[in-house]
Order: sequence, then C-alpha cells, then structure tokens
Amino acid sequence: MKRNQSGFTLIEIAIVLVIIGLLLGGVLKGQELINSAKVKNLATDFRNIPVFIYGYQDKFRSLPGDDASPDTHVSGTKCTGAAAVCSMGNGIINGKWDSATVADETQLFWEHIRLAGLATGPTTGTDLLPTNAGGGLIGITNGGTDNPDPAYALTPATALHGTYVICSGGILGKFAKQLDIQMDDGSLTGGSMRAFKQGARGTALTAPGTIDDATPYVVCMGV
Repeated sequence: MKRNQSGFTLIEIAIVLVIIGLLLGGVLKGQELINSAKVKNLATDFRNIPVFIYGYQDKFRSLPGDDASPDTHVSGTKCTGAAAVCSMGNGIINGKWDSATVADETQLFWEHIRLAGLATGPTTGTDLLPTNAGGGLIGITNGGTDNPDPAYALTPATALHGTYVICSGGILGKFAKQLDIQMDDGSLTGGSMRAFKQGARGTALTAPGTIDDATPYVVCMGV
C-alpha cells in the first residue's frame, strides 16, 4: 500500500521563520530600550547632584555636607546634642566619595539635602549613600587640589577639573561609553567624565587602559 508522507511546505517554513525573526527583533528592541533607560537614569544621577547643591545654597547660603549649622536650617540633623556630628564649614566637602564613615561630610551631604526636601532617601543610619540603576554607590567629594584627603587627592581629582567630583560605581563598560557620549566628549579617558577601575570601597581609583563592555567601572565627572 502506498503511503502519503506529509511535511511542511516552503510557505509554512517561511512563515515560521518570519515569526521567529519578529520575536527576536522584539526581544532585541526591548533590551535596547531597557539599556537606554538605564543609561538615562545614570545620567540623571549626575545631573541632579549639582541641582541639589545649588538648591541648598540658594535656600541656606551654605554648602550641603559642609554646613556647620545645619540644625538652624533643617531639623533632625546629627549636629545636635552631646554626641553632635557637625561639618567644618570651610567650603570643602571633606572625605572620600564612597566613604562609609557617617561623620564624613561626603556622607552628611546626603543627610542635609534630604532633610532640606531636595532629595529622597534615609536621613538616619550608618550609611546614607544612594545607589544607581546598576546597584553601585553614588557619591560626591571636593575636586581639585583642595581635597584634604591624601588618598583621594591622587585619584580622580587630579584628572578631572571642577569644584566637585561626582562618582557612580558599578557601571558596566558598555553603559559607561553610552553615558560619556550622552554627557561629555565620548571618550572616557578625556574630558570632564572619566572611567576608573572598580575596587574596594574607600580605595584609590586608577584609570583603566581600555574599557571592557562587561566589566564594571566607577565613572566620575568634574562639575
């Protein structure tokens, strides 16, 4: 007896391939949108910090983090009571950008702007530094040669020009490149935005030779 063998026609195979192509295109486009949104969030972090500084200065005529009398401007600061933790008031944001010491002005910066209603986040605890879209720390410190911290004075402050240095950690190389294109000159080894090797918290940063897309970096910008 003769048997009829059935199979896919060329038209059916073509339809399946088209569907697969559309699905892959949708997945890739979706991933591209997610990546773009992440870079946009990272850029917003860098843009917001100068706004916080100028907003606080406009309100209180003091530098957040370095405000020697924050308790006269906002309530709930650590600069009260017998164990008061107060700033120096010398016009400099002292400390490493990623300091874990609550008494450092780089930590008090976040307390001051949050209590002033300029930013959201915790105002109590042992660590007030926020995190970015990639889970890395965000911080600010003084720029130039004015920074009294010798461990930091030999790192981004010497490579970046500006009154302050803003840093954001744990940023993959591919996002760091997009971030620099969006905010600076497209080169992470020049301009006002640079990439540094991701190291242990509080350690000095060193510039990488090349930027690897899958490697996390600390991206810093002078403002």
